Amino acid sequence: MEQFLNHWEKKMRRVLTIATALVLIFSAESFNVIQQQPELKWEGWNSGYKRGISENKIILVDAYTDWCGWCKKMDRETYSDPEIIKKINKHFVAIKFNPELNQTYYIDTTAYTGRELHAMLSKEYRTGYPTTYFILPQNNKLFINPGYEDPQRFSETLDKMVAEAGLK
Repeated sequence: MEQFLNHWEKKMRRVLTIATALVLIFSAESFNVIQQQPELKWEGWNSGYKRGISENKIILVDAYTDWCGWCKKMDRETYSDPEIIKKINKHFVAIKFNPELNQTYYIDTTAYTGRELHAMLSKEYRTGYPTTYFILPQNNKLFINPGYEDPQRFSETLDKMVAEAGLK
């Protein structure tokens, strides 16, 4: 009987060792898959605007509010899409901008409130939320893209902005 228990104990150790190894392997694979997901690099206006100008990248400004349901839908569905993230990270500086926050925003040395900056970006038109602004330092142009766009349509919009800026 004792011999049987020793044999059983050895087999159980072997099974536990194999099971532990498999758990570790699958955990590592899951971690690698998670690590490989591209991440959108959002910036604030003050750092992002300067960087976009200095690196001659298209400045993408996502104007949103905390209460906007369509803004949240765009974050959840469009800005989380891996292909959208890759395109934005390659050619754009992505800026999150909530004009309702009590902050100071700078263009060169001139200070603006959120509402003032939003009025400048929207050229005084009521655009609603979300609105995506594209500032092209390459040819000193501003494009206003009001409303929600699903990933496919937004991908097309990004491609148009890249072509307009003369980037590849």
